[in-house]
Amino acid sequence: MKPLTVAVQYLPGNSFEKIITGFAGSSLVEEVIVVAGEPVGIGIPRCRVLAAPPMQAQETLDAVLRDVATPYLLIMPGPGSVIVDDEGLDRIVNEASSTKAGLVYSDFYEESPAGRTVHRLGDYLPGSVRDDFDFGAMMLYSLAAVREGFRKYGPLPPVRSAGLYDVRLKVSVDHEIRHLPLPLYSMVPIRPGSAGEAHFAYVDPKNKDVQREMEEVFTNHLKSIGAYLPSRCLRNPAGEEDVYPVEASVIIPVRNRVSTVADAVESAISQQTDFPFNVIVVDNHSTDGTTALLAGLALRHASLHHVISGRTDLGIGGCWNEAVRSPLCGRYAVQLDSDDLYRSVKTLQTIIDMFHRERCAMVIGAYTIVDFALNEIPPGLIDHREWTDDNGHNNALRINGLGAPRSFDTAVIRSIGFPNVSYGEDYAVALRICREYRIGRIFESLYLCRRWQGNTDAALSVEATNGNNAFKDKVRTDEILARQEMNKRERGKTV
Repeated sequence: MKPLTVAVQYLPGNSFEKIITGFAGSSLVEEVIVVAGEPVGIGIPRCRVLAAPPMQAQETLDAVLRDVATPYLLIMPGPGSVIVDDEGLDRIVNEASSTKAGLVYSDFYEESPAGRTVHRLGDYLPGSVRDDFDFGAMMLYSLAAVREGFRKYGPLPPVRSAGLYDVRLKVSVDHEIRHLPLPLYSMVPIRPGSAGEAHFAYVDPKNKDVQREMEEVFTNHLKSIGAYLPSRCLRNPAGEEDVYPVEASVIIPVRNRVSTVADAVESAISQQTDFPFNVIVVDNHSTDGTTALLAGLALRHASLHHVISGRTDLGIGGCWNEAVRSPLCGRYAVQLDSDDLYRSVKTLQTIIDMFHRERCAMVIGAYTIVDFALNEIPPGLIDHREWTDDNGHNNALRINGLGAPRSFDTAVIRSIGFPNVSYGEDYAVALRICREYRIGRIFESLYLCRRWQGNTDAALSVEATNGNNAFKDKVRTDEILARQEMNKRERGKTV
């Protein structure tokens, strides 16, 4: 018997016929299973059609896996025209065989009207647990690893969208997920929707049922690896004995935002509260006129503190550390990015009221996406209603962000500190805080988030995106390890 079965999602068109003809003619492929929503006629030897829902569904995966007798299953779940030869298939099969990996994926050539480029993918870490990890168009599974995962951690749950996610997580517990950093196939991608829609898909209300499935699968995974934290472990910050100059500080890190930072500062200064507050702008050695602009604003507003660090190696996280560890900082530290605005003059009051009412270590609001002129643009409100008091601190490890504005109990954030980076620093501290403390959530829009060409995440290259994702996956890896150790200590106390 040949080593490989291929399962591919049906895509109408002549290019699809070429794809499966190529696979069916391979000396390595025993059978090609075409998953289609309804019966379709495909007269190609060694190909059979499985009329079933998309491949992410439990009933479809069960049907595929039930009859596969080969050692390996190559899954192609998404849209895209793929070309691969026997040399590429042989390389990926040999990688799986020689390393005993549970799942192998590879880089690929991306074909476009502009030409061919190598599309690099990221390495898989123990913390690469987000459901949108990019494996490219092809994933090679060891059937032995898949069946061992089902035997040890339970069969596929009755899901319609989270089946492949469940398979991957169960395989990853005891088997390596291996990235082959070589382009082994070519793909002409099909990109439905805009990049912005894809970026925020996990908070789109229409995807609520999908996200509920993903959360359930992921929560069970955390339990399997000993990293699940019950909600009863979360606590409030200790009583505050330190003396602070004000009740709250609005923190604005900035570098070269001369066109937007004045709007941000005015938005902060105009807040109406029943407590004293100040605004701390940490100017990270701007070179575009931002420094002179801020100096002038500080002369007109006594509550505005224009801070320029003596260090020149600070990222956004380092600027936050400068602010929260300053004697100027209030009891609570509240975020405002240098190109964003508070939605109303009551935003700061709303946030601090929740700190007082809930006695939590962090408060996160909801925000609205707008253009540079402050017109609302899709997807509009980002409220992260997937957060729940019972499981938000676990599900936070699965998703890529928690919302804005982000606000902190200053004593807590001083004890933790931000990583000195300019991407993911807020996510890192939020994960660390919710490991131990309660987080308060405000689901009404408090904040206007401008999307424009000056954003730090605008028009990123594949390499930059991979770097950002790798950083967050490393943060998740460290956090999972810390939670596993916490649970071991807790179990030791009860023995």
